[in-house]
Amino acid sequence: MNFNITGYFIYLSITIFIILKVGKICYKNGNVFVLELIPNHADICQKINQILLLGYYLLNIGYCAMTLISWIKITSSTQLIEIIGTKTAVIIFIISALHYLNIIILTKYIHKLIK
Repeated sequence: MNFNITGYFIYLSITIFIILKVGKICYKNGNVFVLELIPNHADICQKINQILLLGYYLLNIGYCAMTLISWIKITSSTQLIEIIGTKTAVIIFIISALHYLNIIILTKYIHKLIK
């Protein structure tokens, strides 16, 4: 029996939920962080935060969809759980790496960007 379609549905449901939830939290809390970096430019901070959120959604949801191509044929429920766990862990790792990369870039180069 082929469990791939079931795996795709479960995987996309889990990862898209995680991506949307983390994106919403980072967007809400990130605005305060960006406002501290650029204290007198609230409009620019809002735009930067919106661009970061849009890029975050496009990159992560696109990557999730693209990983479906590389799945092998899943023949057992154990293999299904293993693949979903591994692929979801990779997405969570990418999300955390991108978050810290954004923080580093913003704190290091924000003043050069607004001049």
